[in-house]
Formats: sequence, C-alpha cells, structure tokens
Amino acid sequence: MAGVLVVQALGAPAAARGRPRRRRRPRPVEPGADPAPVPITRLTVIPTEAFADRAAAELWLREVERDDDALDEAVARAVGTVNSALHAQAIATQDPSLSQVSRAAALALRVGFGSGEELADGRWSRALEIPPRRERRRRTEALRPAERVAAVLGGRERPDACETLLLRARADLDAGRGREAALQLRAGLAALLAELADDPGPDQEEDLAALADRRAEVGRIAERALTGEPDDDQLGEIAAALRIAERVLRRRRILGGTS
Repeated sequence: MAGVLVVQALGAPAAARGRPRRRRRPRPVEPGADPAPVPITRLTVIPTEAFADRAAAELWLREVERDDDALDEAVARAVGTVNSALHAQAIATQDPSLSQVSRAAALALRVGFGSGEELADGRWSRALEIPPRRERRRRTEALRPAERVAAVLGGRERPDACETLLLRARADLDAGRGREAALQLRAGLAALLAELADDPGPDQEEDLAALADRRAEVGRIAERALTGEPDDDQLGEIAAALRIAERVLRRRRILGGTS
C-alpha cells in the first residue's frame, strides 16, 4: 500500500452511525416518492513520506499542476491504495461483490497537501480540483459501450470468456498482483485464441500470431507464479502480451466481429 487511507461517510443517517438494529420490516411507499438520501464516502490517501516543510509541498504542487504525467501518477498511486484496501477487504470477508474503483468513479478528485490533522479530517491547506480525462472518454465512445450493454442485456450478444479473464488480468497487473495477473492471463490468452479462431475480425492476423507465439512463455511464467512472484522481466512479458490482447479486443469491437 502506497499510503494511509482515511475513510469518512458524509451525510450518513443517524441510525446508520449507531449500534445495529433488528431487521426492519418493509413498508409501503407512496407513488413518486423520492429515495432516501445516501451517504457519500470521502477517501483521503496520505503518503507515508511527509514533505520537509510547506515550501517543499508548495513546490511539489506547482510541479504537479504543470505536469500532466506527474498529476496522473499521483492520482494512480492514490487509486492503487484504495484498490489495495478493497482487495484486502474482499479477501478478508470472502466477499466477491467488492469491486475495484477507477478515477472516473469519483464525484470529485483533488490533489493537494495539508497538516496531519487536516488530512485526517478530509481537509487540506492547498489542493487542485482535477477535471475528467477527455481522451479516455473519446476512446470509450469509440467502443459504443451503451449499444453493447443493451445487446448483452437483451440476449442478442454473449460476451466471450476471454473478455472477463483479461479484465481480471488487467486489474491484477495494475494493482501489483503479479502472480494473479500471470495466472489470469494464461487462461485469458487460451480463451481468446480459441474464441476468435473462427471469427477474429479484420486486420487481426499479426497480433493473433504474436499472441500465439507468446502463449508458451506466458504459460511458463504462470506455472512459476504458482510458487513465487514473477520478476521484472516476467512482469514485462505479461504486460506486453496483455496489451496486445486488449488491442485485439478493442479492434474487434470497433471494426466489427461477432461474439
């Protein structure tokens, strides 16, 4: 974990903050009644290394404001800390419904600095409000997700198994879970090559051939991952193979192909 995570519920009803009550019975609801307000969770990620003084913190924030890559890196570290906590919670409670989050899920996203007391209370001395990432939205729009959601829910299309497996591999790799990523990728590549064999979509030959060539090495890495963490070279191989597989799926969705 890259920092300390402070979790606060804002606007929680008084009953939710008190001791648990007996299960309440359902009650009638008037037509058109608005739903009850729900709390908002505020997550504050505090790095483990403090700034030397306020001048150093001010300098860092000015540099982050000018450098999009540095800003993205700071956000990614914070999101990684949150997802590490969620993953630990899911493992501890054996609850598969706990999902990971992305920066796009935040109602508001800020990067800044403050005193220990301020940060522990979700406040800050100075901070930047971060706008949504437009380039990511354009790429997502090219995949026409709303159309596909409707097709899947309507029973007109069935997602391939490789899509789920590769999503899990990406989540594990981005979260630093190298062993899990290797094992998921091995299964995901096998499924992708089998499921796209008869209908790969246009312009996929080169990437599919590259994946077929990499499959054996990914399998060896996954086998070794059963007893230990992959090294840097092996993680690089996992990342490269996963990028190609994701490109194949994106191209198939954008240019055409059935599932």
